[in-house]
Parts: sequence; C-alpha cells; structure tokens
Amino acid sequence: ERTLIDEFSSELALLRGRIDGIEARMNEFEAGSFSDTTTLDGKAVFWLGAVDNKTKAFATGTDATKGSEAVTLSYAYQMNLNTSFTGDDNLYVRLKNSNGWDNAGVKPITYFNEGSDGSGDTLKVDKIWYTFPVTDKITATVGPRIENYYMLAATPSVYKAKVNKGFRFGGHGAAFGASTSPGFGLKYEADNGFASSITLNSKEADSTKGLLTKADVNKVNIMGAYTQDNYHVSATFTSQRNGFGAYDYYATHDLQDQTEDLDGWALRAWWRPDETGTAVPSVSVGYDTISFSDVTAAQSFREGSGYNVGLNWDDLFQASDTLGIAFGQPIKGSDPVTSGHNDMDAFLWEIYYSFKPNDSIEITPAIFGASDAVSVANTDDDIFGAVLATTFKF
Repeated sequence: ERTLIDEFSSELALLRGRIDGIEARMNEFEAGSFSDTTTLDGKAVFWLGAVDNKTKAFATGTDATKGSEAVTLSYAYQMNLNTSFTGDDNLYVRLKNSNGWDNAGVKPITYFNEGSDGSGDTLKVDKIWYTFPVTDKITATVGPRIENYYMLAATPSVYKAKVNKGFRFGGHGAAFGASTSPGFGLKYEADNGFASSITLNSKEADSTKGLLTKADVNKVNIMGAYTQDNYHVSATFTSQRNGFGAYDYYATHDLQDQTEDLDGWALRAWWRPDETGTAVPSVSVGYDTISFSDVTAAQSFREGSGYNVGLNWDDLFQASDTLGIAFGQPIKGSDPVTSGHNDMDAFLWEIYYSFKPNDSIEITPAIFGASDAVSVANTDDDIFGAVLATTFKF
C-alpha cells in the first residue's frame, strides 16, 4: 500500500489541488448567490403606440406637454425579489426602471397599465414591504414603499387591464387610487369566504412632517368582502386627508384639481364562468362615490361618482389568450358650489386581444379611446389610440 501511494503521489497531489480549487470556486459562488429562500422573477415591457387628437385635447393645462400625436416606443423593466425567513412570511422588493412614457401618462385617459412617470433609465427600489402572519387568520403588512391595493382583503375585480390603468380593480378610483408611500395594513380571512382589511398609507411618514400628524397626507381604507370560486362582492370605505388625491387615476380632469378632504365608497362585484374557452365572459363591475369636505372654491364640486365594467374571455381562440373589453365613466363631479357649473360626461373604453407565442412572451394589440376627456371648456377633446405591447417574462 505504501509503495502504491508513493508511486501515485504526484497524481494524488494533482487531484487534491484540483479539488481544492473547485471548492474555493464553489465558496465564492455561494457567497455571491441569493439566499436559498430568495426567488427572483421579472418582466420587460415594450409599448409602441400613438394617440390621435391629443394635440387639440391637451392644448392647455398641466398636461399640455403630453400632447404629442407621434408614434413612440416606451419600455419598463422590473425585477421582483421575494424572501421568506420563517416559511410563512415574505419580504418583497421590486426594482424597476422605465422611460419614454410622456405620450402615455395622462390620468385617467392615456395612463398605460405598465406606464410610469419615468425614472430616467435609473434602476431604483420601486416597492418594498414585509408581510407576516399574526394568527392563523390575520396577516400584517408593513413597508416604506407600498400601495394600498397590495394589502386588500380580497381581489375586487378579475378583469385583466392591459391598456388603461384606470380600469384596474373595477375602477382605479375612489379607494384604490395608487400612491406609493409608507403604509401598513391588517387582513382577516375567515374559512367561509368572508374577509376584511384595514390599511393606512401616509405620504409624510418618510419626511420630517411625520406619520398621522396634522400635516400628514394620508388615506385609510376599510374593506369588507365575500368571495367564492365564481363570484365576489365587496364594499370599501376610504377616508383621505390633506389632499391625498390618488383617486385621479379614474376621475375627470376637472375633478382632479380638488384637494379637500374626502370620504368615499367603492362597491365591487365580479362573476366568472366555471369553464373558459366559451362565449360567456367573466364580468367585473364597480361603482364609486366620493364626498368632499368644506368645499368653498367656486369651480369645485361637493360630490362625485363613476362606474366601470370589464369583460374578459379567456382561452377563446387558443390556450392562454384573452379578449378584453372595458368601459366606464370616470368619477365626475356633482353638486357644484357654483350653480350651473357642471362637470363633463367623460367616457373611456378599451378593446384588446393578448396571446402568447410561448410561455414567456405575451403580445397585446389594442385600441382605446375617450370622449369629453379633458375639460368642459374644450369641445374637441375626443381621442383615439392604438398600441402594440409586448411583455417578456422571466
């Protein structure tokens, strides 16, 4: 045995050296890798489109710089990181950058579902929050960058908004309007389909003004929902202070300028068939009301309301395709301070067809439009748009 070891000593030394090298490289790889409990997924979106009559529709006002009718190509790139520390909790971080959305950033008329105000091609932490169980039926969420609808008790709509962001959640209006800010919430889920939640978002919790001070700009949502496999009904109460104003995702331009405190209700319902691939669509409906407090400005409204309808046909012509039709009236003002000062009768709509050439790519051609879209004073503010969106998921 000693003779054999001596005879093959050089070969054994060479093998030991190679093994040590492999172990060193493996240690370096593991040191630079994610935790075993961290997953990464993401997507890239290309948006090619144009909107007719924008030049006249947005000739004046704050959106005048977004009045081009040129064909533009925009993009958004997003990475989602999910990490669990106990198996029941989750730390979520979303990294995102985008650019080229100037022609697709007017709320609620041309605000594309994947659009943003642009980040100048700079990758940044766009969302971050932590979710953990309190009891078997109660879940808590807290985060420095979160939106209220990520903490809801139940999904208020099954319509898949592919074009206009205002059509999300049965109307991205009174209660569900987005505003990324510090927030936290509690969600209760019973075994019989009933669920409820309370959420708070504060725009000043990350500033010197502080959380829940007199100067804080905040919103509280309280939802009660009942959901079964085929249907859902819910009511969400919202209270918004010091001009939180995220309802402008689905509100007329004349109403968007109001900054008074408001209370509102978002009523939602949806139904879907047992089977896809038939002529029967899923149906999502929403109705919003808001009431402003202490309104004194002559050109302001004391009340507002709007509705939304979304239809989806899944697996209609091939597996994983979707035909979508949505329409509605964004929240319009009523009961004006000045007699005879009426809000516009705005109407929005979209039609799209999305299909997947493979599991990772989705292509969505769509058309969309609006009438009486901008202002009562503007009689030439009907618009029509077309878009081709391509989403790459990884």
